[in-house]
Amino acid sequence: MFDLSAQTLGYFAAATALLGLMAYACLAGADFGGGVWDLFASGPRKRQQREAIAHAMGPVWEANHVWLIFVLVVLFTCFPRGYAALMEALFVPLHLVLAGIMLRGAAFAFRNYGPGPHNQIEPSASRIYPQAVTHYSAWGIVFGVASVVSPLLMGLSFGVVTSGQVRLSDTGAVVAHAAWIGAYPIGCAILALLTCAYVAAVYLIVETDGELREDFRRRAIVAGTATAASALAVLWALRVDGRWLFDQLITRALPVFVAGGIAFAFSAVAVVLRWTRAARIFAVAQTLLMLLGWGLAYRDYLIYPDAPLTWAMAPVPTVRFMLIASVIGIAILVPALILMFQVFKTSSRDSSRGTV
Repeated sequence: MFDLSAQTLGYFAAATALLGLMAYACLAGADFGGGVWDLFASGPRKRQQREAIAHAMGPVWEANHVWLIFVLVVLFTCFPRGYAALMEALFVPLHLVLAGIMLRGAAFAFRNYGPGPHNQIEPSASRIYPQAVTHYSAWGIVFGVASVVSPLLMGLSFGVVTSGQVRLSDTGAVVAHAAWIGAYPIGCAILALLTCAYVAAVYLIVETDGELREDFRRRAIVAGTATAASALAVLWALRVDGRWLFDQLITRALPVFVAGGIAFAFSAVAVVLRWTRAARIFAVAQTLLMLLGWGLAYRDYLIYPDAPLTWAMAPVPTVRFMLIASVIGIAILVPALILMFQVFKTSSRDSSRGTV
């Protein structure tokens, strides 16, 4: 690592940020999707649906945002000039995302554990998930709406940056903002929301059983179909509004995107055939591969066309130190998160079955 060129170090730093983004998409993305299904819970088992969502995400949802913090730290440490330009160009949507994350966290806690009508409900009404007794109130609406708005704004921001319309001066100041209202950025916003909803529904198939599992299986089929249609529409819009990136996707990143499409197809087949664990594995794989494909296509730039990685980079010693610290931090963080998931998920699952 100590003898690597500045460009190679930049690639490693960008790959590290992309790794954190992948983890965030697969973990926090599912949490956002859970909030979507909480908002749109329906049918005779809508209360049980909300309890299942709270049971699945309750013990671990706060830890998932560690990856967002990790991505931001890597970006502003290793690419300070590019990070400053991104924050200037995306000031409004990213601050609204931050507000949404805080609001959904507070609403989740107040709705699930604060005073409310669930205190008067008979215990048998919540025997399926006794640790996740919920009542729907204004806090439930806040939780659901914030869970919808946050991924929409993240997807919109992604579309704005990757469209190539954010232009910078030689000093790094933003001199032209992309159009927020356009087929490609709006398509990215919808695709981000639908992907979160699909991944969450697939996860919840594994977390539930019986008729409740069938409820989420039907939601996964609907969300998966909509996700596929939305992805095709985004590619079409990208061909018109972001031709450079489209060309990179169908050349440099084509094998990875094809693999992601295959993983998505396998996930859909697994959902239809009720192969629950296989569906979850392939849903994670398609999310990871799609992000990897975008990273390969965009690898030379932080903001196309005015902020290549080498221009946006911090001094080499800073980047080198950050990479070493990231390796050490991930080596500590990942086992700790795995242990936390095992402990809290296992204890929560055992409690739901009435065991100690």
